[in-house]
Amino acid sequence: MTDFTGKFFWYELMTSDPDAALAFYGDVVGWTAQPFGEEGAGDPYHVLSGSSGPMGGVMAIPAEAEQCGMSPWWGGYVGSGDVDADAARLSAAGGKVMRDAEDIPGVGRFAVMADPGGAVFMLLKGSSNEEMQGAPPMALGHVGWHELYAGDFDRDLAFYTGQLGWTTGEAMDMGPMGSYQLVSQTGGGAFQDMTGGIMPKPEQVPVPLWLFYFVVGDIDAAVDRVQAGGGTVLQGPVEVPGGAWIIQATDPQGAMFALVGSRGVAA
Repeated sequence: MTDFTGKFFWYELMTSDPDAALAFYGDVVGWTAQPFGEEGAGDPYHVLSGSSGPMGGVMAIPAEAEQCGMSPWWGGYVGSGDVDADAARLSAAGGKVMRDAEDIPGVGRFAVMADPGGAVFMLLKGSSNEEMQGAPPMALGHVGWHELYAGDFDRDLAFYTGQLGWTTGEAMDMGPMGSYQLVSQTGGGAFQDMTGGIMPKPEQVPVPLWLFYFVVGDIDAAVDRVQAGGGTVLQGPVEVPGGAWIIQATDPQGAMFALVGSRGVAA
């Protein structure tokens, strides 16, 4: 079993139109979706699965969050051995508790956090002793890269490496945009160990956030599916080190996401 403590392992879309989002991402990424929980218990939660099993979920934006102005958004859950203790520890290190720890019946205990620069993520300790298996690198339909548009680059980098145990790799000079720091959630400093990057938030991005890159086959075919489904490609396709190609996009409801794939392969 995979130990997800200190690592992103579950990804969740809160959206204004779950049915439309399920159809869009099912076509673009190839996810299958299954409802979770008791039938008739309010808005359904749908579990998404890629080629190696469950990886995330889709739900309607909660009414109280919608009243506070929440827009459609992809969030990530970091594994925790003790949500209450970790929330207190991360808060003392410069983070902020956005929602106090509470239980989700049949799922586990979670808290909503923000890093020093303001990017939001969640902590989660599952209620079951059975742990998920980690997907192989670049498994179709899973997250192949994690990218932080940091509100406070130096403090955020120190926060994730110091508090979650992440390691750093090469830092790439992006000129006026600052430094792109490769990071690993799994240890090691070689390029193949890297699982994401941290960079200063670009001016065109409205708030600090985590952006998740979902793995597809052919990137050009995926671009066609995004556009045909009513999404908007913001940037790309762009080739990145290692030979992969990426895009950043928004779905029809406005949530930002990203894709990583290849060229000249089966879609």
